[in-house]
Amino acid sequence: MTYCTSMTGTISTAMTNVITHTFSRVFTTLIWPATLATATCLLSGSLFAQSADNPLQLEPTLIQQRALYQQAQQAQQRGQTTELRDLMAQLEGYPLHIYLEYNTLRPALAGWARTGDNFLLVDDFLSRHRDTYLGNRLEREWVTALADQRRWSEVVRYHRMENTTTTLTCRALRAQLELGNTAALMDVAPLWNVDYSQPNDCDPVFEAWLAQGFLEPGIAWQRFTKTLQSRQLGLARYVSRLMPARERQLSELYLRIDGQPERLLTDAAVAANEPEVKEIILHGVRRLAMVDATQALTALEKHNQVHSFSTDELIASKQFIAQRSLQQGLVSQTESLLGTEPALGTETLVGWILRAAIRDQDWQRMATWLPRLPDDAFNTERWKYWRARTLEQLHATGVDNDSALPEAQDLYYELAQTRSFYGFLAADKLGLPYELVDRPVPVRTDDVSALYSNPAIQRAHELYVLGDEISARNEWQFAQASLTADQIISSGLIADSWGWHRNGIQAMIRAQYWDDLQLRFPLAYSDLFASAATQLDVSQQLLFAIARQESAFMHDVRSSAGALGLMQLMPATGRETATRAGLRINEQDLLKPDINIQLGSRYLAQLLNDFGGNRALAAAAYNAGPNRVRQWLRQTSDHPIPLDAWIETIPFAETRNYVQNVLAFSVIYAYRMGESTRFLNEQEIDSSF
Repeated sequence: MTYCTSMTGTISTAMTNVITHTFSRVFTTLIWPATLATATCLLSGSLFAQSADNPLQLEPTLIQQRALYQQAQQAQQRGQTTELRDLMAQLEGYPLHIYLEYNTLRPALAGWARTGDNFLLVDDFLSRHRDTYLGNRLEREWVTALADQRRWSEVVRYHRMENTTTTLTCRALRAQLELGNTAALMDVAPLWNVDYSQPNDCDPVFEAWLAQGFLEPGIAWQRFTKTLQSRQLGLARYVSRLMPARERQLSELYLRIDGQPERLLTDAAVAANEPEVKEIILHGVRRLAMVDATQALTALEKHNQVHSFSTDELIASKQFIAQRSLQQGLVSQTESLLGTEPALGTETLVGWILRAAIRDQDWQRMATWLPRLPDDAFNTERWKYWRARTLEQLHATGVDNDSALPEAQDLYYELAQTRSFYGFLAADKLGLPYELVDRPVPVRTDDVSALYSNPAIQRAHELYVLGDEISARNEWQFAQASLTADQIISSGLIADSWGWHRNGIQAMIRAQYWDDLQLRFPLAYSDLFASAATQLDVSQQLLFAIARQESAFMHDVRSSAGALGLMQLMPATGRETATRAGLRINEQDLLKPDINIQLGSRYLAQLLNDFGGNRALAAAAYNAGPNRVRQWLRQTSDHPIPLDAWIETIPFAETRNYVQNVLAFSVIYAYRMGESTRFLNEQEIDSSF
């Protein structure tokens, strides 16, 4: 097989593209070393394939091979075995030949397992393709087929712990038992001792394990507490029946307190001085705090007099009570707890108090609580910015001395050196240009060449080119698991050169390389975004920023909530927006980039119109829904606050981070497009909500 098919050039089109793409990022004029050209002939095999008729017959080009592969797929689907065999012979060595093999073998596995035929065909495939994505997949499917037919000795032979699932592990353990190897039961405890129900295939193994007395003291109690805390109450009750008498009594108390935590204050059984009772009380305190944080604190203090909880237990319980106090509007109780016990002061808890002060514009309270942050939080960009804002406001109101303003400006200057939401805010405060550090990753030609020689990368590329992106992602992720940090970065360059931008972005995240703005913020689908921006009079940078935040330019992504495509439209929102535009669509249409960008941009334009052109409010509405944003605006309507304060006090952390990212990404996209912009426009700077 050859990626290197031209007699006049020994580098594949794909490799040429990535080298050109990556080198052009560094050099104005592409320097093309002859040694590199020689070194990057990608796949093994000669330039020419010999035959009896023509010893110098040129092998099919890669484009021809792709066409032959698609013909082979069609023949496979139609059951044309002779044509398929001929095409597979022509495709020997093509990266996706393994897919034709796999799709030939897979439908036959169940029958072969039943009859005992053709084991050698499976063995041959597994020996040639072990530790590939499809090799591992077929191996698991083969073990499943063998277990279905109760071929226990073959199950043991083919099952590998390096390539298994919980179901297959249990079936392999059962195979050992069926073959008389009861020592295998020694491996069962970790499978059983989990906080959820295991697959039904594990039941025979668990029954044998329990029947032969392998359940050691304390293991049932461990699983009981795990399942109860993860709210698997039915499973917890089942496990309690396996306990010795006293533990069973304690488990009943545990369940009683779990369901009625207020009984902590009255039930005499919780006075027993046993470790399990302490555990029950601490669990009950958390359950009680969820409905009544004040009662929970009373119960904790009462039982601490008898049980003397450890410092760690007390801190964890009081932190939970403090958190629930805030959620129940008991801010003074939280402040009292944190004020008397500084060790309770997590960033989450102190952050809630600080956000309440920001919402109230209470700068004296800010000055009191900012130093209560843990050291690592105190020095984050977020709280540096709010330290500066606090000092600035205290100076403006004459509360603090003359050193406050210079200190605030020093903090703003330090922040302005960063490429971030708070850095851009600080730069605007001082009238400084934005610090847009852009350092392209170094091009490591050896790594790029080695990656293009990686069979999994080759398969991912071919699948991507042929439009099978699900299989391409599977191969890509399989390859990523074995890469070095430098190779991960180089893989990002490769993916970006293909136009597979999400994988380029993810590679930079995995490698924690943050300064290559071309890779991290690609100008993907630029024609579609430009058209939508012009048609709807919406900033193209904002459209890019929304899509980058929503999907990282993965056009066929489906979120767990059901949002679809590049701009993550909910089907109902997509249909409603389409109807307003006079379009008729179905759900699958939302995965098409042109339709998704058109409708997502229309929806964003509608939100901008609804919220007076304010990008922060529109972005918040895009993420959390316009009704929620209106509700949040009503909460501050009697005491309007500046936009930076409104963003910081968005109740949902996800939406808060979303808005901050979208605004910051808009600045970066303006830079990528060669345009200048302000982080916040005049209207946004002057607005209060």
